[in-house]
Amino acid sequence: MGIKRHGTTRRYSDFVVHNSTVYVVEVPASLEADVATQTREVLTSLEHYLKEAGSDRSRILMANIFLTDMSDYDAMNAVWDAWVPEGSAPARACVQVAGLAKPGWRVEIALTAAVK
Repeated sequence: MGIKRHGTTRRYSDFVVHNSTVYVVEVPASLEADVATQTREVLTSLEHYLKEAGSDRSRILMANIFLTDMSDYDAMNAVWDAWVPEGSAPARACVQVAGLAKPGWRVEIALTAAVK
């Protein structure tokens, strides 16, 4: 199976599919929102891309979550826990980073998921 890139620009693709696996990363739409709002924005966008790639929330294999402030951990987790289907939690890492690409972004999430 070849590599399929979607929404590709010179710098990045919205998502990439290879060997029935989708790789997708998303950032918030709003710069000034709290982490719960930004997390909802990111997860909504990720869900859209997963669906477009032929996957869904229940097929996530790995999640890497980047927070600019670990004091946001509980608020982000409240949104995450409500979004991930019961019994489908992926392997996951959550780390604090010194900063993300745009000031105001509090969270960035990278997912690897199986395609149906």
